[in-house]
Amino acid sequence: MTTVNNATSGISADLLAAVNGTTSTQKSAVQEQETKFLTLLMTQMKNQDPLNPMDNAQVTTQLAQLNMASGIEKLNAAFGQLLTGYNDSMSMQSAAMIGKNVLVAGNNLPLSKGQAVAGAKLEADAEAVTITISDAKGKVVQTESLGKQAAGMVTFAWDGKDAQGNQLADGNYTFAVSAKNGEQTVKAAAQQVGTVSAVVRDKTGFLLDLGAYGNVAFKDVQQIF
Repeated sequence: MTTVNNATSGISADLLAAVNGTTSTQKSAVQEQETKFLTLLMTQMKNQDPLNPMDNAQVTTQLAQLNMASGIEKLNAAFGQLLTGYNDSMSMQSAAMIGKNVLVAGNNLPLSKGQAVAGAKLEADAEAVTITISDAKGKVVQTESLGKQAAGMVTFAWDGKDAQGNQLADGNYTFAVSAKNGEQTVKAAAQQVGTVSAVVRDKTGFLLDLGAYGNVAFKDVQQIF
């Protein structure tokens, strides 16, 4: 589970003021709208037909429209300020991820110095979870049992040895996960480990650059090491 730091201390006075509709920029924009609306209303009343004047209901309706427009303008301005503050906060949190190892969807299992780490996400409890490891050519080199596991994230480490106990060369390997509860198959998704090398911003938010594994969204990170 990812941890989100409390970012309240980073909220500016302008942002807090915006929530209450009191920023100077917002006030000037709203006042300008009010002035235009009132000028238009007064002109309309001044040039009305004396034999068919505006009734009280018409005036009340237009004043209500003015108040609604003013309220919407304040709400939009406040929301814009909050969104800016949220994006700034996400930027700082994402930058703190650089250099961290994360678990994301994928079945890559790179072996380095005789060590490899990966995981699996189980949709339900399983009585038997099995990891099948293959080399770059697709040949199965090792099968390991993780035994009984609870629903959720499961991590495992591989020492780089094949089924005969021989140490294999460092390199790129892949793995598959199977899980069962009795005779029933439990849905299991492979989770690979990637290192965050950079943070990339796009139109949807911030993405974590995992190098050869590409970019992933912050929300898709299952675990941080």
